Amino acid sequence: MKRAIHSTRASLVALIAALTLAACGGEDEPQQQQQQAAEDQPPHQVQVAEVERQDLPINKSYPSLLRSDDEVVIVARVDGTLEERHFEPGDMVERGDSLYTIEPDRYQAAVNQAQADLESARAQFSRAQRDAQRFEQLLNQNSVSRQQYDQAVADQRVAQANVAQAEAALSTANLDLDYSDVTAPVSGMISLSQINLGNVVTSGTELATITPLDPLEVRFQLPQNDAFELRRQLRDDSTDSNIIARLSVPGLSGREGAELEGELNFLGSRVDDGTSTVQGRASFDNPDGTVLPGQFVRVTLDGLKRFDVIAVPEIAVTQGLMGPRVFVLDDEDKARERTVQLGDVAGPWQIIRDGLDEGERVVVGDPAAIEAGMTIDPQPFDGNADDIVEEAEREQAEEQREEIEQAEEATQGPGGMPAGEGDEGAQ
Repeated sequence: MKRAIHSTRASLVALIAALTLAACGGEDEPQQQQQQAAEDQPPHQVQVAEVERQDLPINKSYPSLLRSDDEVVIVARVDGTLEERHFEPGDMVERGDSLYTIEPDRYQAAVNQAQADLESARAQFSRAQRDAQRFEQLLNQNSVSRQQYDQAVADQRVAQANVAQAEAALSTANLDLDYSDVTAPVSGMISLSQINLGNVVTSGTELATITPLDPLEVRFQLPQNDAFELRRQLRDDSTDSNIIARLSVPGLSGREGAELEGELNFLGSRVDDGTSTVQGRASFDNPDGTVLPGQFVRVTLDGLKRFDVIAVPEIAVTQGLMGPRVFVLDDEDKARERTVQLGDVAGPWQIIRDGLDEGERVVVGDPAAIEAGMTIDPQPFDGNADDIVEEAEREQAEEQREEIEQAEEATQGPGGMPAGEGDEGAQ
């Protein structure tokens, strides 16, 4: 009996072991089949380029606040009653236009008085000059003393000084008369008057503000790396350093006058300690006065370049666990993941600061279906990154369209009716 039980137990153990081995073999078989299928799949076709250095144009834009560099505050330069105003607030005035009149009769009278004083001083000088000449003749004849002659010469010099003093007083009176007619020192749009007519003003009283609208000046801050590259480009005579500044007003894109073209005319010589930026300045013609000082704008610099850089089409860069990455090919044409450091974006190109070397082969096509270790069938790259981006966008749009169609089909029941509606009718 025991021998039969042992025999039965042994048979059961053998059966369990056989079943276990069969199960393990069943689990390994799909994995082996999957690996074999992956190896049997044809290589994935995608465009590949050999890494080389190149020069790339780049556009950079910076936020800024518009200002008018020649804005002037009009102040009174003489005392008196504000009698007349010769403009309307908001008018465009030209340099030299009369703006205000401050008691011109009073200052004209002062000029007349100074003119009379000058005539009197000149008459006294003429008489003293004749006296000095007569005393000189009498001295030669020993008819007057030396002391009398010296006194006549001194009187002549005093009279001459009085003439100079009267001329200076007349010049001052004429200046005050000119200042009584307040004129525009610059051309531009004039503000509201700060002082009403009839009020008494003193020298230094603010009357209005003139804001030139053409041209306009923009001051903006460049990151120090951008400023370094720009200064090097401007200094290098062997390159085309025609930098064009373009001004755009947010919220007005597409409207007439919303964009202006100007020139970069200043780049600072020091880095700000607090912001690590360098100041730049550009001027823009604004003949129609469409853009006004005080508006927030963006300044774009066209003509900038990055020289001797490594770059790949922007679509070739994806985000990996360790950061931005690209796929490079090894000697067996297998894709290998490579973490890179990114620089500026130059149109459809992404500049790579570190992670790639010249001569390496990098996948520049859409890497969406690529995984590390996948065998790649490298296709030639013609160097046009725009075409790659457009092709990827078309494929993405096509996939989205197909997904939408499939979703719509899934929601339709038999005969084009919404799913479930036919069942309700049957009930």
